[in-house]
Amino acid sequence: MIAMLILLVLAGGLAFFAIGIYNGLIRGRNEVKTAWSSIDVQLKRRHDLIPNLVETVKGYAAHERQTLEAVIAARQQAVSFSGGIEERAKVENALTATLRSLFALSEAYPDLKANQNFLSLQEDLSATENMISFARQYYNDAAMRYKNRIEIFPGNIVANMFSFKPEPFFQTETAEEREAPQVRF
Repeated sequence: MIAMLILLVLAGGLAFFAIGIYNGLIRGRNEVKTAWSSIDVQLKRRHDLIPNLVETVKGYAAHERQTLEAVIAARQQAVSFSGGIEERAKVENALTATLRSLFALSEAYPDLKANQNFLSLQEDLSATENMISFARQYYNDAAMRYKNRIEIFPGNIVANMFSFKPEPFFQTETAEEREAPQVRF
């Protein structure tokens, strides 16, 4: 009778322990989803700013059609993209590269560089890029914590039983994106 009671208490304790681990994994997965949602909100903001920026540049640099079309195409691809996180990162990194070429274009047009609307849009886009960077960092931190919960014992046992999978990190794709920008006076 006492042995049965001890087994019942141990089984109950083990069940509560497993439930605690399971709930922790669910919280971790939800944190990663929330972090991705924060990135998505900032990306939407960036997508909304780009058409205004392109229109402003068009007035000053009409013969730079190729650069403007590349920015528009990259934005359209980013807006209409519906794939996974890793593929989305590639699309957004391509958009970032085309935006760099657009801002480099402004160096060739002093009137554009001095245009208040352009400067305001550039500042808004720069602030948005900073928010995207912070959101990416938060996402990667949440993905790392979640991955640790999945891989560390005893969480890995519960994670394998219920098919929890790690989420991908949001990474830069090209060596160019990893380099520090050059400042020249």
